[in-house]
Amino acid sequence: MKHLRTFATVLIAASALTTALATAHGNIIPQTVDTAGLTPLGEKWRDENPYRGNKVALKLGASAYNQNCARCHGLDAITGGIAPDLRMLDRDCTSIKNETKKQACYKETDAYYLTSIRRGKVRNGAVYMPPFEGVFSQEAMWAVKTYLEARRETN
Repeated sequence: MKHLRTFATVLIAASALTTALATAHGNIIPQTVDTAGLTPLGEKWRDENPYRGNKVALKLGASAYNQNCARCHGLDAITGGIAPDLRMLDRDCTSIKNETKKQACYKETDAYYLTSIRRGKVRNGAVYMPPFEGVFSQEAMWAVKTYLEARRETN
């Protein structure tokens, strides 16, 4: 019975530590993203990254990521443990040999990414990631995705 109480105490302490770490960054005000130099995408949301490989998008996406995403997802997209490592977002696609299937995989990952960044992540009423729709333009969201693709972890 003593072991159960000790285990319960450890779980409570770990839970408190996790909560403290998750809120350690405090209230965050998203930084605006200057998308000058990118081709405007219009009102209709794209279902895959229109800036893939675009050097301007890569530069703007790196800046936007480091100002808005790094505090949770880690500097240079290398997680510090609070949130998922976004370098691995589409890693399953990289090893697909069939080019048609590989592109379909990237498109599916783009859709997942876009839904996540637009709507955020909420579980059981707890906000794990805020929604960025209405804060970031579509151009800014895809520029960040372009940066993440450049940081892709293939292992």
